[in-house]
Order: sequence, then C-alpha cells, then structure tokens
Amino acid sequence: MADNMIHIRKLTPVIGAEIFGVDLAQPLDDRDFATIQQALMDNLVIFFRDQTMGPVQQMAFGARFGKLHIHPAAPSVPGHPEVMIIHADANSTYVNGESWHSDVSCDEEPPMGSILHIRTLPEVGGDTMFANMYSAYEALSAPMRAMLDGLSAVHDGELLYRGRYTANDAGRVYPKATHPVIRTHPVTKKRALFVNSFFTSRIVELSKAESDAMLAFLFRHIETPEFSCRFRWEKDSVAFWDNRSAQHHALWDYFPATRSGTRVTIQGDKPF
Repeated sequence: MADNMIHIRKLTPVIGAEIFGVDLAQPLDDRDFATIQQALMDNLVIFFRDQTMGPVQQMAFGARFGKLHIHPAAPSVPGHPEVMIIHADANSTYVNGESWHSDVSCDEEPPMGSILHIRTLPEVGGDTMFANMYSAYEALSAPMRAMLDGLSAVHDGELLYRGRYTANDAGRVYPKATHPVIRTHPVTKKRALFVNSFFTSRIVELSKAESDAMLAFLFRHIETPEFSCRFRWEKDSVAFWDNRSAQHHALWDYFPATRSGTRVTIQGDKPF
C-alpha cells in the first residue's frame, strides 16, 4: 500500500493520532513502515480502526519495529509467549493497566512500545488514557528539572506482579532495575519523566521521606489532564504506544462487562 493513501489525524495537540488507510494484517512496505514509525515519534501513541489481524499477524506487525518482548508474569496465547492476553470480565478482581504506568519499566531494558488489539469490548466504557511524559517534564519548574535530572529510581516488579496472575508464584523472581528519573528518548533526544506508580518504589539519592513525597508529587503531576488524550475503543481497534515517552491508564468503568484482546510488546534499551 502506498504511503500516500495513509491519512493521519491528530487526536489532541499534545498526544495521540489516528491513522487511516493501512491494513495491519498485511506486510508493511518500507514507505508505510517509515510513515507509521514517524507518526509514533511525533504523537507518542497512534490508533488504527477496523483491524482484523490474528495473533500471528499482530506479531509480524510488531516485529517490524524490533524484537518482541515476553512478559515476565502475564498469561499469553498458547504457543505464542510473545502475545499477552488482555482480558477482564465479571469474574475479574483487577484489570491490566488500571493506573498510570509505562509497561514493565522494572526490566533492565524496558519495552520500547506496545501494540494492543481489542476484539471484545463493552457497549460503553473501557477507554484508555495516554499521557505525554515530555510535556510532564517540560511543565516542571527549572529548579525542579535541574534536581531531577541527576536522580535515579528503583523500579520493582515485585510491587505489581507478586500474586497478581497466580497464587502459586513462590520462589519466582520478578525483575527489578534502577533507571534515571528523567530519561532521554533515544530517537527524538527529548527528555521525559520516567517514574510511575506501578513500579517505581524509591528515588535512590533521597531519604525515604523525601522520596515518598517527591514520588507522590510526580505521580499526581503525571495525571495533569492537559498532558493526556482519551481513546474510545471500537471492535478491532489497535493502539500502538511508545513506552519511552508516554504512560497510559486503562479505565475499569465497565464491570461486569467483558473487554478482551491481545498485546505484543517490543523490546527496548536501557534508559539513559
């Protein structure tokens, strides 16, 4: 498909764009790949409608952007450990992504991006919010930015994963890593806030009281509405977000209805 058939429509001035005129079930030629990749860099999260690809095609699309990541805890499609199952229904006690976060930031090399395909959804509800972490950083005062630029934080998978997906995970070791509080995006070279309420447990260079207070402030700062967009899913919609520059929050406002799909995640590199 020629890239001049692709149309990009921004969702907000700050973050998010919908992309029309591409079938993700088909192999991307180099021009379409470059167009989509640039749209992701420009908008941090991009959305596609009416995509009927299966897990194998979803893996192939993700693999165009890098080697696929295997989640350290979540269930996957049988035979395809790279394809994470996203599912909530009347029996669920939690949903994936129910607070602001960047996916698996507890890895030494956190994922570059994630691609979620929703196939079943409630009649209303189940939206996902996305927030621009460049904007979150830039909105801080100059003295605050100067202080945070030199700090690092612990991201601990134990906080989220222990007992979440199975009651029988005794002896299992979940990833834990230390990353800069402010990371530089390896492609855009922009600086972004890189702490989140799912995984970030401590700012290393501060006392516990100082760390707790600073993280509480930053977690609330991330929620600033002006940094965000809200995506309303339809059947067979796809969202592709950049974990290095964006965070997301899946809204669980549809219980006991069912929302179900699959996600593939692309490996990243160590934050700097």
